[in-house]
Amino acid sequence: MSAQRVEVRPRKVRRVAIPIAVALVLVFAVAGLLLRNTPTGVFFSASDQVSMVLLGVLLGAGVMLLTRPRLRADADGVEVRNIIGTQRYSWPLVQAVSFPDGASWARLELPEDEYVPIMAIQAADGEQAITAMRRLRELRRQADSAAN
Repeated sequence: MSAQRVEVRPRKVRRVAIPIAVALVLVFAVAGLLLRNTPTGVFFSASDQVSMVLLGVLLGAGVMLLTRPRLRADADGVEVRNIIGTQRYSWPLVQAVSFPDGASWARLELPEDEYVPIMAIQAADGEQAITAMRRLRELRRQADSAAN
């Protein structure tokens, strides 16, 4: 990726979330299929079994939402996609790109003390996060100098 375009997605979250989502689906599917009746007299009907499988799929899908964050930036602005929702901000609106001490992820500083978390750049990703911040800040500097 050149300095003219930056695209970042978190890595460690993906490595953890995908196996957890698969495990949830498998555990709930196996539990739903194997539980028919118990020594306590509880009886699981076919609808209960299907519900268990669907519950596993829903929980797995919920965990997979954690893999959704993405950042795309170019000379015109920055697009931030977090777990829910995607927003695009033009560079003149962005006052700064920061990574506060102790924060889990970076953020865009906007006017009137507002900010937008950038969940795609996470502290857990270490060197990738540092590189992404450098590239994003460089792209912002280039956009500022082109505007002036």
